[in-house]
Amino acid sequence: MKGLFITGTDTNVGKTYIACLIARDLKSRGINVIPRKPVESACNLINGVLYPDDAALLLKASQSTSSLDEVCPYRFSAAISPARAARLTSQKIQLKDLVRTCTLNSANKSTDSENDFLLTEGAGGFYSPLCEDGLNADLAEQLKLPVLLIANDQLGCINHILLSLQAIASRQLSVSAVILNQNSAQTDNSETNNLEDLEEIIDHRVICVQHNATSAPEELISRLIV
Repeated sequence: MKGLFITGTDTNVGKTYIACLIARDLKSRGINVIPRKPVESACNLINGVLYPDDAALLLKASQSTSSLDEVCPYRFSAAISPARAARLTSQKIQLKDLVRTCTLNSANKSTDSENDFLLTEGAGGFYSPLCEDGLNADLAEQLKLPVLLIANDQLGCINHILLSLQAIASRQLSVSAVILNQNSAQTDNSETNNLEDLEEIIDHRVICVQHNATSAPEELISRLIV
């Protein structure tokens, strides 16, 4: 099916922010976005229930009929990797559970309609532990979706991007694009031009997303709906 696996070079690089921009733009084009963030850490306890902020934002941006439980069934309060958080709370989450979350809806029907677009967001970086028997990389490999790699546009990100791209290639997954997220109004490229340097090093499309962007770059959306 059509879709995208969103990962990052690290945590806090803007995966959810970019995912929401993409979800809104795809929805505006009449595409049925199926949002999935199967596991989320650092959830707040609200009325006795762990609330996944990122998954909720993704669900709202997608305007999906999915429930929040469908989008993110596995939630933890500790701000650590989901795999470790699960161990600390004696919960068992296996890769097959996460794959099922992403590929089946509440009626146990496959999310493979011609107009469906499975937008899946991982947790942390591409090689971050996601469950007891898998990394983000393993979930991406199982879903066989193109990967969108996101990095903060800052000094040092090129090394992280190249290592992540090498890891993605080792799983024989395609890369939709590399996003340089200028997540601060203070982002200064006067001396460090990561976009220019990356375009000289890699073959993948590199796209900058400016601070406080309200929509995804058109060149990115056009690549997704081909």
